[in-house]
Amino acid sequence: MRMRRPLAVLLLTAAGGGCAWLPSMQPGTALLERGDQLSREGAFEAAVTSYNDYLTQYPGSEAASRVRASRDTLRALLSAREELARSQAELVRLREDLARMRDDLARRDHDLFRVRQESERLKTDLERLKQIDLKLERRK
Repeated sequence: MRMRRPLAVLLLTAAGGGCAWLPSMQPGTALLERGDQLSREGAFEAAVTSYNDYLTQYPGSEAASRVRASRDTLRALLSAREELARSQAELVRLREDLARMRDDLARRDHDLFRVRQESERLKTDLERLKQIDLKLERRK
């Protein structure tokens, strides 16, 4: 009798523990595992689709709240990535605009410098002509 009790406990423990090793028999496990695997692999759009399929087929399951949270998190991540891509494209466009405007400013600065030089030359010429005119007036 002493030997049977530990043997029975051992058999019951092994049988109970063995059940934990069996794959889950809940409905939709394959869809759920597929969504989780896709999420781990970085295929977020496909994971969201898999989670949506799971929630469509098993909306009241025990895992539904976790699946909704995972799906919503992935949607937020995808939305943030799209916003980041838009922002990066906008940044590239703004940098191109800035480079173009800097080029325009450099051209205009050069033009202004050239016009100022021309103005100084013309002022000098005018002063010279005034001096010549004054000399001619004095001779008369």
